[in-house]
Amino acid sequence: MSMPPIKKIVLWLLVIFLLYAILTSPDSAADIVDSAWDIVRNGVRNIFEFFDALLRQN
Repeated sequence: MSMPPIKKIVLWLLVIFLLYAILTSPDSAADIVDSAWDIVRNGVRNIFEFFDALLRQN
């Protein structure tokens, strides 16, 4: 008997949880997405600033 792929099960559980969270509390879900987007945007900006400063040193 083969074992079901764990990645597929975890992915489906994550999708179901996200849909549940969005449908039961859309305002909180939007706040979480907004906060996560700010973290990603700041991280990318910091990486660009780091490499820009690194290249300007020469």
